[in-house]
Amino acid sequence: MIDTFRINFRYIILSTFAALAATMTFVSCSKDPIREQQVDPPDPPDSTITFSDGCFVLNEGNFNWGNASVTFFDYGTETVVDDLFNTVNKRSLGDVAESMNIFNGRGFIVVNNSGKIEVVSLTDFTSVKTIEGFNAPRYMEIIDSSKAYVTNLYGNISILNLKSLEVTGNIPTSDWTEKMIRYNQYVFVTSIGQFNQATDARHPKVYVISAKEDQIIDSIVTGKEPVGMVIDKKDKIWVLCTGGWDGVEKPALYRIDPNLRQVEKKYTFPSDGTVPSRLCINPGKDTLYFLNKGICRMPVTSTALPETPFIETSGSNLYGLDINPYNGTIWVTDAGDYVQNGKVYEYSPATGALLRSFKAGRIPSAFAFTAAD
Repeated sequence: MIDTFRINFRYIILSTFAALAATMTFVSCSKDPIREQQVDPPDPPDSTITFSDGCFVLNEGNFNWGNASVTFFDYGTETVVDDLFNTVNKRSLGDVAESMNIFNGRGFIVVNNSGKIEVVSLTDFTSVKTIEGFNAPRYMEIIDSSKAYVTNLYGNISILNLKSLEVTGNIPTSDWTEKMIRYNQYVFVTSIGQFNQATDARHPKVYVISAKEDQIIDSIVTGKEPVGMVIDKKDKIWVLCTGGWDGVEKPALYRIDPNLRQVEKKYTFPSDGTVPSRLCINPGKDTLYFLNKGICRMPVTSTALPETPFIETSGSNLYGLDINPYNGTIWVTDAGDYVQNGKVYEYSPATGALLRSFKAGRIPSAFAFTAAD
């Protein structure tokens, strides 16, 4: 789910909640022959694929169906490997694949509704360990060689020992926490408020955590539903707020000075019914990207929001967005009708030209890159 997020009665899809709620209700109540059919696990992937030179695509799957999956795209051969975790480990990944981090030769796959992180070896994608003890985990941030933080939907930020692969503690908070940015000895965390609160009753903010003490030491007030966060080349933190799925306020983009811990700039989106999502930044950290009627880009020096998308994508149901940190290419997913398998598109950051596309699994939403093309 998002910077962004699949809609259902338990999780808010932050990009187009009002439009998709009815769709997901229909899907969750309808029979799906693909779901009910018993199928054997796929054949093992080509032994020449090493997973060291390509892109992982996380497919959320349908909420409560346990059909989350991982698709791998090999740059050299342009081979697409579907349902990778199930293929290699002969068991389901779980319910709602949320995000993935790559660290020290391992992949950490956050599986939201299953309340776990699946750790795999990037050599052959075999399971290393299943880490449990989370409250609907969302995103993971590496703090140092032995520690990571994991945000949760239902309160507390989990402290993960990267050596023992165990949850060793929690940073208390009753809020739904999302994205994280590490800056010096601090970690900035977006907080949406309590999940079961009405949007207008939530008190959104960015928490400031001391990574040395594992404690919240400050907070910065933002707009409703701060879901995306990046840091630019001048160490300014950008936070994208949807305004609430029910339109409590206008969406807005905030620029924060992490040293002063103050909002120094606010860009307000027009009231046109759209909800921006999936805030990303390029490798040079001088250009922002997000979804809003297409793929938008905005220099960090800009004095105004972009008026039109950089890449028009009419007829597509854009859902996930990320920038390859090695070469800056733009990767976006199309969730289609949320039942059939989705698609992935790669675009040139220079011209916006389509470079290639391929099919992924159900509701592709997030990426993890191992190298440049």
